[in-house]
Amino acid sequence: MSKVPQWLKIGTPNQEKLKNMLRLMESLGVNTICTSAKCPNAGECFAEDTATFLILGPNCSRSCRFCAVGHGPLAGVDPEEPPKVAQAVAKLGLKYVVITSVTRDDLPDYGADQFKAVITKIKENDPAMRVEVLIPDLMGDEQALAAIVQAGPDVIGHNLETVPRLYPKVLPKSFYGRSLRILQAVKEIRPSLVTKSSLMVGLGEAEAELDEVFHDLQGVGCDILTLGQYLQPTPQQLPIERYVDQEEFSRYREKALAAGIREVYGGPLVRSSYHAREVFQNLS
Repeated sequence: MSKVPQWLKIGTPNQEKLKNMLRLMESLGVNTICTSAKCPNAGECFAEDTATFLILGPNCSRSCRFCAVGHGPLAGVDPEEPPKVAQAVAKLGLKYVVITSVTRDDLPDYGADQFKAVITKIKENDPAMRVEVLIPDLMGDEQALAAIVQAGPDVIGHNLETVPRLYPKVLPKSFYGRSLRILQAVKEIRPSLVTKSSLMVGLGEAEAELDEVFHDLQGVGCDILTLGQYLQPTPQQLPIERYVDQEEFSRYREKALAAGIREVYGGPLVRSSYHAREVFQNLS
């Protein structure tokens, strides 16, 4: 793979802001996906007093080949986690919060009740708070999904991540059809609820394959799509096949919009929760 192009270089974050945010998260006993997944935007988001909270422990029950989240002993469900997250949201003065989790195939409800409890606690503290959740596929359990929907989030995201052909290579324990069905089921349970998904590029996908995914997402009523460059977080994950520049991202955006997706946000450093509040507001 050629060296990282200049336009993909990440600026140096405000170190004092970064340290303060990390200290706050540690003091409250909460995790963020920003640090767990080695997100390239962590410094920028922390400097703006925003973060995506990671619930249900630091370790995941799957081993996706693109992801740097840990794989070790799985934590028990912490009943104190919902109030801790709600306290962190309040201390940060947020008006829009994103909650995600590791995949927990070991739990009977796949973590749905913890999502419900976190959403409920945040909304109890501030009924005007906008809450976006980024959920795993819940092994396709639509009863578990309904519990999350009924808690009243403003956005439910579930990431397809890549094109169907690459699932065995990139997400060996996941299934494209199951993930697509999760997004469809949200709309069947509550048609007005905003749904969101995300795709990585640079893993060897073809443009025609992306076109098909755009149409699949429109077919299940997906409202928002984010597109970002895959970046190898550690040497243990899949290598980058190629770098995609902003001009190509702009072309993909136009194609996805033409397919019928309401809002599309793409760029080399875009991730599913990056600028989530602004992307949500663009639907209005």
